[in-house]
This record gives sequence, structure tokens and C-alpha cells, in this order.
Amino acid sequence: MAKYRLVLLRHGEGAWTKENRFCSWVDQKLSSDGIKEAQNCGKHLKALGFEFDLVFTSVLSRSIQTAWLILEEMGQEWVPIQSSWRLNERHYGALIGLNRAEMALNHGEEQVKIWRRSYDVTPPPISESHPYYAEIYNDRRYKCGDVSQENLPKAESLKDVLDRLLPYWNEKIVPELKSGKMILISAHGNSSRALLKHVEGISDEDIINVTLPTGVPILLELDENLHPLGPHQFLGDQEAIQAAIKKVEDQGKIHSRFTRLGEFCKFWMAAEAWGTELVVDRVSVIKEMKKLQEWVIFQERGKEILIIYEESAQSKGDGEQDIH
Repeated sequence: MAKYRLVLLRHGEGAWTKENRFCSWVDQKLSSDGIKEAQNCGKHLKALGFEFDLVFTSVLSRSIQTAWLILEEMGQEWVPIQSSWRLNERHYGALIGLNRAEMALNHGEEQVKIWRRSYDVTPPPISESHPYYAEIYNDRRYKCGDVSQENLPKAESLKDVLDRLLPYWNEKIVPELKSGKMILISAHGNSSRALLKHVEGISDEDIINVTLPTGVPILLELDENLHPLGPHQFLGDQEAIQAAIKKVEDQGKIHSRFTRLGEFCKFWMAAEAWGTELVVDRVSVIKEMKKLQEWVIFQERGKEILIIYEESAQSKGDGEQDIH
């Protein structure tokens, strides 16, 4: 039987998560879907009978907002919340604000996966000329923490996240757990992955394959030494959770997109990733795609055009490609 139980989760979907952009330390609220995810999480935890004594969050709004919505759905709004920058999302440096799929197009899916998922690879640091530098480093929430602004990170690997998280875990969270309190941690994808790596002893190599969907609670059951009694458990509809995990894994991949004739592509297309904004009709698609050095397949289907980018198309030869 578990001596201690802890619920950990990645916040609900944020506005930039929906746009597939690296959000990191930019403060974004939840999207409409993210609000629903947090509310559904609260309903599910209530149905399972969880009663929390203390909640920990990062200092970013999407983490705090998720905690508020969960507690409201559970009728536990009175539960105290403690926030720390040490639970913040990983600092993605110069990648902040960029679209993951466009990055995959320009740098390759494997490189983007390494930047996103590896343990000790740090992305390029943010510079003072970065469009979000001032917004992050002039934010007063970082002027009252336990670290000077000069020592705030400019980019982080997952290892760096774990290094700045562990003091908070050991000095703040663990004593509360050992006092018998039921803890909820509303954090982020990478701060949650870092904590799971530490608690479960996940190897540097295996952590790259650990993916956490938004708004899904994770139950950790621990013995008296805070060692796990088993692997972490995703709470909820397992089929839906696996679909959500795949959605996160696909964020750094190249995708096909549909758009109606005569409209701007609202998300991204292969051409847009090369700096081309175009009105999508059959003529302009053909014209613009001819400028690209990559293999792009397009086909008119009624009032829609299907555009498929195949990264490995050149290795398939010049034959007709399958349309998926």
C-alpha cells in the first residue's frame, strides 16, 4: 500500500500550444480547449474521490489557471496554492515563439525531437534582440523570487530544468508530502517530465520517449522512501489519453493541411514555411510550389486542395506518390 500519493499534471492546452509554437516562459493563458481540459480534469479527480491539501504551480498563468479550474470543479477552492518559477516550463531560448512543424521542415524532425525531448541538449540561447526577451526578463514575477535576474536561464536542457527544480522538490514539496498532505502539482510538460525522471529513475536515454499530454492527471504512488511502487498512472480514458499523447508527439513533425480555395492558409503549409504567403487556388499553388526544392504533392478534391509534403520523397524515386 502506498505511503504517499501525489497527482502531477501538465497544464491545459495554452493558446500557443494550439498554434504549435514554443511557448516556454512567455506568459500565455489557456485556450478554450485548455479550459475544458482543466475542468474535465477536475471533474474526473472529484469522481475518483481525491481531496487535496496543497497545490503547487509555476508562476506562469496557464499553470495557475489550470489549478484554479480544477479546484473549482472539485469544490476545493479554499485549498492553498504555492507558486514558484522553479516549476516553470523549460526555457527554450532562441526557439521561443517558433512553430514546431516549421522547425521540422527547416531543420528536420530528428533535430526538433532532440531539442524538445533529449535530456542534456540545450537549444540556442535567447538574445536581447529576441522579440520576447524584454517581455520575459522585465516581468516583475521574476524580481521577487529566490534567484537574481542575472542568473535566470537564457536556455535550458531538461537536465537544467531538473537541476533548478530539485531544490524546490526537496525543500518545499517533499516535507509537505511527508507530513501526510495530499499534493497536486500543476506544472508543465518538461518540468513534469523532469520530476518523473527523478522520482522514477528514468534513464537519460529513455526520457526522450516520455510524452505528457495536456490536462491529464498522473498518479504517483510512493513508499516511505519516496520510491515509486509502480510506473506512473494516467487517470482517465486510456484510449483518449493515447490519442492525446500521439498529438503531442506529432507537434514536431511535418503534416498535411487542408484549406479552402481562395483563402489564406490559417496554419502553415510547406510554402509558408519558406517565407511565402499565398492565396490558395490551384494556379497559385502550382506556381509557388514550383519554387520549392522539396517534393510537394497537391490534388484538387472538389472545393478543396490537398497539399502533402513528403520529407523522404526524393528517396522514393519519380513514380506516382500515394495520397493519404
